[in-house]
Amino acid sequence: MSGINTPGDIAASFQAAWNAHDMRAFGSLFEEDATFVNRFGHYVRGVDAIVALHAPIHQTIYVDSALDNELIDLNLLAENVAVVHLWSRLKAGAAHPAGPHVVDTLIMAVLTKREEAWRIRALENVTLSNPRTGEAILRA
Repeated sequence: MSGINTPGDIAASFQAAWNAHDMRAFGSLFEEDATFVNRFGHYVRGVDAIVALHAPIHQTIYVDSALDNELIDLNLLAENVAVVHLWSRLKAGAAHPAGPHVVDTLIMAVLTKREEAWRIRALENVTLSNPRTGEAILRA
């Protein structure tokens, strides 16, 4: 599993780790004390907590899920700090209680480079939904 060699690699690296349901590879994308906010607003700090948040769902409701990420924007704030935005489409499979369906989210991540390696320092994932009804919105 390849890591994040440049900030723009986050889309493919995050997607590859998710789609392999490989929590070790997933965890390796994050700084040790990174923060993560999932699409439901659940906040955790630390790579162990991030993996612990994701491992159970990858063994159950998302065991047959697939993620498709697309880089929207990359803003290099300094030589070793970048902010990226991604479109992310989760395709849940038959293992999900609601059955196969699609969820689109917008991911914002801050990446830092230490010892020649880029890692995620903070990530927030926001579900695209109608603020008046809560109904999910899918991108075209």
